[in-house]
Amino acid sequence: MLAVIRVRGKTRLNVNLKKTLELMGLSTANQMVFLPEKQLPMIKKVVGYVTWGEIEPSILENVLAKRGRVAGNKKIDAEFLKKHGFKSIKELAQSVMEEKVKLKKLGAKPVFRLKPPRKGFGRKGIKKPYSQGGALGYRASDINDLIKRMS
Repeated sequence: MLAVIRVRGKTRLNVNLKKTLELMGLSTANQMVFLPEKQLPMIKKVVGYVTWGEIEPSILENVLAKRGRVAGNKKIDAEFLKKHGFKSIKELAQSVMEEKVKLKKLGAKPVFRLKPPRKGFGRKGIKKPYSQGGALGYRASDINDLIKRMS
């Protein structure tokens, strides 16, 4: 499971890239979605606007608890979990991680609105790749640290 975070905004955005970001569900900066690894070509198309990496189950559980929303902008609560047959958020996170269930089919919003990261994205800003000290591109497991700082 890959966590994809949109880093850059809408200014001077190519129409094709805009459409790809919309299909992924990332309409504004500081939004995150979870995508299966088979959608990696789609992610690589918008590499200049997003950062991504493999998410850990504990971080996914934390994000669902803090930032998970259902219709009406309500948090994911015990009633929602019980209705869909989950005993805890940990069990829901595990099912999402194994791609057994999709958040959208459960009635939860698949897009997570995050805060800007504490201490910023990186020393070189949001226009340089992560490998050069910036914010864009593939982060591997370092995405977990970024998500912690943003949630």
